[in-house]
Formats: sequence, structure tokens, C-alpha cells
Amino acid sequence: MTAVRITATGLFTPPATISNEELVATFNAYVDQHNAENAQAIAAGERAALAPSSVDFVEKASGIKARHVMDKAGILDVALMRPNLPERPNSEISILAEMAVAAAKDALASAGREASEIDAVLCACSNLQRAYPAIAVEVQDALGAQGFAFDMNVACSSATFGIQTAADFVRAGHARSVLVVNPEICTAHLNFRDRDSHFIFGDVATAVLIESSAVSPSGGWDILGTRLKTQFSNNIRNNFGFLNRCAPDGQANADKLFVQEGRKVFKEVVPLVSDMILSHLAELNLAPQHLRRMWLHQANANMNRMIAQRVLGREASNDESPTVLDEYANTSSAGSIIAFHKHNSDFAPGERGLICSFGAGYSAGTVFVAKAA
Repeated sequence: MTAVRITATGLFTPPATISNEELVATFNAYVDQHNAENAQAIAAGERAALAPSSVDFVEKASGIKARHVMDKAGILDVALMRPNLPERPNSEISILAEMAVAAAKDALASAGREASEIDAVLCACSNLQRAYPAIAVEVQDALGAQGFAFDMNVACSSATFGIQTAADFVRAGHARSVLVVNPEICTAHLNFRDRDSHFIFGDVATAVLIESSAVSPSGGWDILGTRLKTQFSNNIRNNFGFLNRCAPDGQANADKLFVQEGRKVFKEVVPLVSDMILSHLAELNLAPQHLRRMWLHQANANMNRMIAQRVLGREASNDESPTVLDEYANTSSAGSIIAFHKHNSDFAPGERGLICSFGAGYSAGTVFVAKAA
């Protein structure tokens, strides 16, 4: 069977950022406005008063301190509280494809590759801008890549599912070089009027180049094994779709945006993912102590801490399980790839690590890698 490597990764980071202080100030202004407008109904017990948020609450609940966003002004506008990203004409590149292309070019430059050498492009992300033409085909066209392209969505696990799909294409001889892109405008599906989730997401795009080891340059990452798992759950959900897009007034209903039962998710996903990691390690004849680092999905600092502890049998150091949540927040499928991209340069040949994602579905993916010579 053809050996497969991760040759390079790429990252596009939006220049605008929103701090917790800025986000909480906007949310609390909305709460004050809502409670004042509904004061009579609240006093009569007909409506519940909204509770304000705080920076301490956000950081304790998530470990998030800031996030990069594609549009700051719209999110911090109390009258809007969502990104204001005007629809582009069909003659222009879509915003999701533009982000993906930027990340892809970063990966290609790192690998010393030309886009014409790419055999396939997969766009794997949580929320696609449109149904068709596929964003991946648009990215393929913008790059000047060859072969075929398609979109796939497995929520926060999309990147690892995309990596296994790309690796399978290479192993089967259908492609030698496959580019997986993960553009995420997560702020567009976030309810910024919900105290329990208004702080969770940020925007970003990542890219991963998967190649046959026969053509991959030195210094990449051998893929030792991949595993995917899904288990249906309603505890993380987004009901937006072409059959049920908006309310009559054009505003998205709350259930058409991101919703989750956070405590249930924590309770159910932590054992699911940690058991999956340990089982996959055993299948590969590896033990936790053989891992130099785990690049976990960047959803919640407490969740990552608990998963790492269950895998290692002890508290993990920041070196063993690095986080980018403080700067990027939750970026869905891109989170574990950002962590890998930013925290892998100190590996020596032969040292092993794990890229792991998990999220809605439930879904989870593990990709064990070893630094190639």
C-alpha cells in the first residue's frame, strides 16, 4: 500500500480581532436594551429578564480570550450583532473560497509546490457558503489545480475526515497530491444574543497537503493511521438549510443558528474521544507515552484538559497539548490544524503526535503522525 504523508499546512488569519471585553460590552448593551424595552412584561412575570455576561465567565467557561473575525463592525453593532458580509456577484470569487485559496497558497509555498501539481481539492468545513457549484471546485479553479474537487461537511471533524479521505485517494492510486482546505466563517452561524454561546467562535481558514511519500519532499509527516467515528446526537445542532432558512421577517430563528447542550456534550464527548484515542493507539501498537504531542480540537480548554488527562493518565503540559483557543477561539474544523500548524517545528524525525478533532454529529477523527526524515 502506498505510504502517505502530510507534506505541509497553511493558515489564513483574518486581521480583525474582537477581545472578550469588546464582545461582552456589546452583549451587555443588548441585555440592558432588551430588559428596558420589556420592563413591564418582566415586572409582571410574563417574560424573564436577560442576564448579563462577563469576561470572567467567558474565560472560565471556555479558555477563550479573543477571536479573529471576518467582520468586526457588524458583530459589535448592538442593532445587528452578526457579521455583515455583503453577498458578492457570481463574477467574483466567493468569500469562503477566497479564504481557502489564501490558506492553500500558504501550504503550497511551504511545500514548494505549484498548484498545477495538485490532483484533487477537498473543501471540508462546518458551514458551506452555498450548495453548488462546490466551493472546492471554485478553489480548484482559482488556484489552477488539476483533477477533481468536492465539498464535505462533518462539522468540527471535517478536517480529519478530509485528511483520511485524501489519504485514501492517495493509497488507492487515484491521486498523488490532494489539498484539503478548511475555511470557517463560524461567526456567521453564531447567536451573539445567547449568553451561553455568544463568545465561542472565530473565523479562519487552514489547508493541509496530503501526498504520496514517493513525491513528498523531506521533512513531512508520515501518516501512521487514521480513524473516524460518528454517533448521532441532538446536543449540538444547526437547523439552517434551504428548506427552513429564515423567519418571515428575514431574521434567522435561534434554532437556525448554533445551539448546544454544553454540559451534555462535555459529559458524552470526553469519554467517546479519549476511548477512541486509546483504542486507536493500541491498534497501532503504540502507548500514550509514545506521543510527543496531541493537537486536539480547539473547542473548550476544560474539555481538552480532561481528554488529555484520560489519555495520558495524568495532567498534560502545555507542550504536550498546546492550545490556540485563547487567540483564535473555536474555529470548528480548523482548530486542530491551527494547533498543528503552529506547534510542530520542534519535532525530531521519528517523534509521534496526534491530530484529533471532535464535534457535532457526534463525530470524531484521529490522525496519528510521525515526523519524517
